[in-house]
Amino acid sequence: LLLRSSCYLTVSVFAAAADPVSVLPGSLGRGSWCDEHDTIHKRLDIIEEKVMKTVEHLESEVKSLLNIINETTSNIPIIPGTPLTDIFDGQY
Repeated sequence: LLLRSSCYLTVSVFAAAADPVSVLPGSLGRGSWCDEHDTIHKRLDIIEEKVMKTVEHLESEVKSLLNIINETTSNIPIIPGTPLTDIFDGQY
């Protein structure tokens, strides 16, 4: 019998073999360590999703703030002869 799964060990058991160690039915099943492993991965997936949503939200907020700053600075009256200063150093 050959069992394979992400949380199972690959085990070969031959009925004809004279093995003094008996394998109990169900002893090859998922252990609590595997359940914990699955739980950790599910939690990490949730955390990853929340981080991605937070990053997207922050990107949106930063873009919005940069637009507000840009609109505000473009509406400021400039006195003739005053040198212009790029507060973004040409990055945006």
